[in-house]
Amino acid sequence: MAEKPGGTEITELAALKALAQPRRQQILQHLTLNGPATSAILARALGLNTGATSYHLRELARYGFVDDAAPEDVEARAAGPASSGAEGPGSRRRRWWKVVPGDRRFPPRSRQTPETRLVMDELNRHAYAADLALFEQLQRAGGQPGRTDAADPADRTDRTYVTDRTDVTDVTDVTVRTDQLGQGDEWVDAFLYSRGSIRLTLPELRAFFEEYIALTNRYKRPDAATPPEARTVHTRLLAFPAPAPAPADHRSETDAS
Repeated sequence: MAEKPGGTEITELAALKALAQPRRQQILQHLTLNGPATSAILARALGLNTGATSYHLRELARYGFVDDAAPEDVEARAAGPASSGAEGPGSRRRRWWKVVPGDRRFPPRSRQTPETRLVMDELNRHAYAADLALFEQLQRAGGQPGRTDAADPADRTDRTYVTDRTDVTDVTDVTVRTDQLGQGDEWVDAFLYSRGSIRLTLPELRAFFEEYIALTNRYKRPDAATPPEARTVHTRLLAFPAPAPAPADHRSETDAS
């Protein structure tokens, strides 16, 4: 089913709470980087027991964030490059899970209830910390062939995690065919970073955001069209307004008191 313009807003508080749970964020990140997995694979990778991962997966599935993996996805996973915790073809009878891609957006802050705002603040706090940790982790591993500090190599093909967005925040993974980070020196300079500021009206800011999303989507492509040398590239956009300037004091020095 085609994604409707502007994405789908998550308004149900229970769905936001399900997404904000830190372990579930870790599960989603693992599935994004490594593709379909069973609860046993996830338990080994995240240091949990299978009962815990099964419960978290069911909660994520309840709100449409994960779903059963198609047989061909499981076949590709079993036949792909080995990763820690991978299970062989004999394990296909077990339930395999995958992330459900989509443009899912959060309600803007002006429409958030006090309880929703608390949940969103907690979700963002964990997400920002995880993003920074992943950037530093992969940057350290990037210049050393064959090395990664991550629990599993990023060996997935074109599986995007749910795109979580508000009017001014984007957290998305543009996922293309991948190999283990750090296997080639040419990728050591692939950690791009930019800081800047522009003066915009609120409508212009919203247009800027939608253009960014459209640009990201332009580079998504099916497996068959993805070059073998391509890798997963994580993208993050964070835009926020500077504080409004204080009103100018037009009193003369002789009037000052």
